[in-house]
Amino acid sequence: GYKNQGFRPIKKRWVIEPTFAWFDYNRRLCRKYETTFDSAEEMVKIASIKLLLNKI
Repeated sequence: GYKNQGFRPIKKRWVIEPTFAWFDYNRRLCRKYETTFDSAEEMVKIASIKLLLNKI
């Protein structure tokens, strides 16, 4: 049955979790400072660009 299969992590979940942890590292993203959805979306884009630039 199900118990005999052992632990098998979901691959996609392990890829996404570090990204969410990195977003939590940015204080502006983990607090609700933005009043509109558009400004919050732009802050996520800026944070993603910052993450990519740090990897170069």
